Amino acid sequence: MEMERRKPGRGVMPWRPLRDLEEMQRRFDDILGWPFLPAVWRRTPIMEMGWAPAIDVFEKDDKFVVKAELPGMKEDDINISVVGDTLTIKGERKAESELKEDDYYYCERSYGSFSRSLAVPSNVDAKKIEANYEDGVLEISLPKIPEVKAKRISVAAKKKMKAGK
Repeated sequence: MEMERRKPGRGVMPWRPLRDLEEMQRRFDDILGWPFLPAVWRRTPIMEMGWAPAIDVFEKDDKFVVKAELPGMKEDDINISVVGDTLTIKGERKAESELKEDDYYYCERSYGSFSRSLAVPSNVDAKKIEANYEDGVLEISLPKIPEVKAKRISVAAKKKMKAGK
């Protein structure tokens, strides 16, 4: 059996080491006729696993921002909560109507519920957290508590008078 050389794609391709490992395992299984990796090391195929949205977290001068990709979801299917120092985003992406065609063999789009939790910094004002959802992107704004600036207190020293004067 001849191994295929990987062809470079157009543009930047994401590195997916686990997907490459699964492909390598499948090829070894085909060549050797027995599993290359023990069953305990095998992963569930990606399409059978649940999904979780990709998120970005960054800091601005006056707030922290969390952005989550939730394409195709409705606002009613998204639940955001803050308990203690943990921000949790939960939701469920529902499958579209069932497709009943004889030539439909493969599906890469993920459906089902998800939950992502993040630690909230201690300097966030939890009462002022806001969330906006537009074009499949959820943006959560976590405003910082205004810093209490220290007041400089000057120290006045009393001069001691020398004895005998």
